Amino acid sequence: MAAIRLIAGLGNPGPRYRDTPHNVGAQWVRDVAGRFGVALAERARFKGLVGRGDLLGRDVLLLVPSTYMNLSGESVGALAHFYRVEPPEILVAHDEVDFPLGVTRLKVGGRRATHNGIASVAAGLGSRSDFVRLRIGVGHPGRSRMVGFLTGSRLPAASRALVRESGAMDDALLGLVLDGEWQAAMNRLHARGPDAEGAEGERD
Repeated sequence: MAAIRLIAGLGNPGPRYRDTPHNVGAQWVRDVAGRFGVALAERARFKGLVGRGDLLGRDVLLLVPSTYMNLSGESVGALAHFYRVEPPEILVAHDEVDFPLGVTRLKVGGRRATHNGIASVAAGLGSRSDFVRLRIGVGHPGRSRMVGFLTGSRLPAASRALVRESGAMDDALLGLVLDGEWQAAMNRLHARGPDAEGAEGERD
């Protein structure tokens, strides 16, 4: 598989949405940027916060779109096109209601998702969905409460800590991800968390 050249974290912009479930992907990328000292700066032409730096010896672009979630593809597509990054070279971190808090999974390609941000990214990449997804579990509040849960409620501090712990990657795991060694990366990541047994049975 291709090595990762671009990592994007999805969310909604502004303080109103900070710490909401829909923003866990954006926070994951911010955490990676902080860990490796990569400065994220607003780039209007790419509709997002962009940084570029050395991640474990690999030259990687980091992106947090400044668009709303359902327009994320405008940002990801623009940056990927400018730097000639192909979809298999892109990792997109996002919230996943199909997984409980404390569960994070990798998914390579697959069907078009019902997640609005992921659908937008696929559209922005020319209707291609063969990028890699880091699916960060936030739990499912029930269909009738979905919108208010994702964008209108902040995760408690303990839940935010659990989300960060589930998505944390040591150098060995992150290196596998950056090199596109997906089976080894999945084996290592998916062995963690409360539902590790049977983790390969994922849904879009």
